[in-house]
Amino acid sequence: MRVIGLMSGTSYDAVDAAAADLELSGADGTLHLTPLGMVSAPYPADVREALAAALPPAQTTLADVCRLDTRIGQAFSAAAARADRELCAGRAELVASHGQTVFHWAEDGRVHGTLQLGEPAWIAEGSGCPVVSGFRPRDVAAGGQGAPLVSLVDLMLLRGRPGVPAALNIGGIANLTVLPAAGEPLAFDTGPGNALMDAAVREVTGGRLAYDEGGAIAAAGRVHEPLLRRLLAEPYYRLPAPRTTGKELFHAGYLREHLADCGDGTPAPQDLVATLTRLTARTVADALRPLGATEVFVSGGGVRNPVLMGMLRDELAWATAVRPSEELGLPAAAKEAYAFAVLGYLTLHGLPGNAPRCTGAGGPRVLGSLTPGSRPLRLPEPPVRAPHALSVREPAGG
Repeated sequence: MRVIGLMSGTSYDAVDAAAADLELSGADGTLHLTPLGMVSAPYPADVREALAAALPPAQTTLADVCRLDTRIGQAFSAAAARADRELCAGRAELVASHGQTVFHWAEDGRVHGTLQLGEPAWIAEGSGCPVVSGFRPRDVAAGGQGAPLVSLVDLMLLRGRPGVPAALNIGGIANLTVLPAAGEPLAFDTGPGNALMDAAVREVTGGRLAYDEGGAIAAAGRVHEPLLRRLLAEPYYRLPAPRTTGKELFHAGYLREHLADCGDGTPAPQDLVATLTRLTARTVADALRPLGATEVFVSGGGVRNPVLMGMLRDELAWATAVRPSEELGLPAAAKEAYAFAVLGYLTLHGLPGNAPRCTGAGGPRVLGSLTPGSRPLRLPEPPVRAPHALSVREPAGG
């Protein structure tokens, strides 16, 4: 089956569309994924500005939510149509849309609700394909955190590897999945990935820059140890797994509050960005170290920051090998979009898409809602059993 996965993360910088051929082998329970490539397009400037203005802790209106739901859906629709045209030769059979998370209602260690915008009817209308969307709410309704949902795909990729392998995604928020040699797997959000770094860069450049390209600002600075200690005192880091967070906590206002406590010792702009870069590396390493991870495969936008990756390797030196997700067959920039293509495939086939031990849900659940495309909807026959492993194949001619 040819599937397009759509993803826009907590950095909300672009919509990514990854296409894959997926085939389930009944003999050994392996799902084979052949990557067909990824296309990416930034949100239109007015949509990005409206989204930034509506996100917590800002106030918004239902009119704004309606407009964003429509405009984000249209942006996702354009990405799906382009991916079908450029990557699938017009033969896509399914679109899986994560949508744009705008609020994740987490309180007292529990998630009570979650909201993703990007009306799937626009995607179905524009692509002609059936669309699976709204993956997170079913896991939340079953008592789970609703995140990280990619943990099921991570586990399928990591099974069979020696030692204690882990998968780490550094987007706006960083999340990881760990497969111990014995015992149950774990997955949770470690804390801010790029969220606080991006917020600081926008602040210190007056909005001229959205992120620290190539880690250039952090590379020119030094870590401000007193600020780092205050930031590491955040109670979230001591919550037990499974746990999840978002920009509802780690936003520009959070950063301003901690900077106000610095008094006359407020760090220089480059030192601030260096400190926040070290914070991300330290909190990821602190999460991995007690789990005994022997290798970690990294994906997400943070991979493009060599200073962050250097700090992460430094924090994990002598214990954990840091590797790009390409070594598992999936490009770092596209891994999450491919993961949602897999989750959409599972939903269409009536198979669970969550890992209850990782999200805390009461059991396996088929995730999401299905919006029909332009053709009569015919659901495939459910397989006898769900896939246990994910194998990434080389594309033809690759």
